[in-house]
Amino acid sequence: MNNGPSPQKLSPGQIARRGILFVLSSPSGAGKTTLARRLLEVDKGIGMSISVTTRKPRPGEVDGLDYIFVDDRRFTEMREGGELLEWALVFGNQYGTPRAPVEGAVRAGRDVLFDIDWQGAQQLAEKMAGDLVRIFILPPSGSALEQRLRARNQDPPEVVARRMAAAAAEISHWGEYDYVVINADLDHSLASLQSVLAAERLRRDRQTGLTAFVREMQKSL
Repeated sequence: MNNGPSPQKLSPGQIARRGILFVLSSPSGAGKTTLARRLLEVDKGIGMSISVTTRKPRPGEVDGLDYIFVDDRRFTEMREGGELLEWALVFGNQYGTPRAPVEGAVRAGRDVLFDIDWQGAQQLAEKMAGDLVRIFILPPSGSALEQRLRARNQDPPEVVARRMAAAAAEISHWGEYDYVVINADLDHSLASLQSVLAAERLRRDRQTGLTAFVREMQKSL
């Protein structure tokens, strides 16, 4: 998380609630990272979960902001010590979500955004299913996905080919998700994510202060 789990600041009429684990998954190149960044820009009520990874930093990435970069030994210590909510091996590198900041944020009523794959989403569902909202991002077509991967100019051709080969297996997990967004237009996809987030924040079972609020209202009637 970018910030510590400070308590909710409630405006008049707003009800205290638990935070949401808002998960975006997709095959590499479908646009989930771009959508995640755009969502953070337009909605200040959600913060990014910062993963730990054994992958080397890419150009422009900052340790502690984009990822927490660790070696294999430290990652193993965190995994075996129960410090991670989920972890996965992706293209030879390990990724995981630190447990403490996420659990603290949810208790404080702050929403957490995840840019993780289906393996991580499954593990979160095992541990915090009631707080989880899963969205799968699809590309408009296979050719569009390949074009996006090649346009990034960050991976050699053999890595692009490997990511394309893995895309079919990743897409096969779309049925495990609560919502599916086809990312043909970035602005439209962003609006869809905002709509889902707004609706999920209003779920009755997520609003922990609702019962007390209604009881107090009934007393005044």
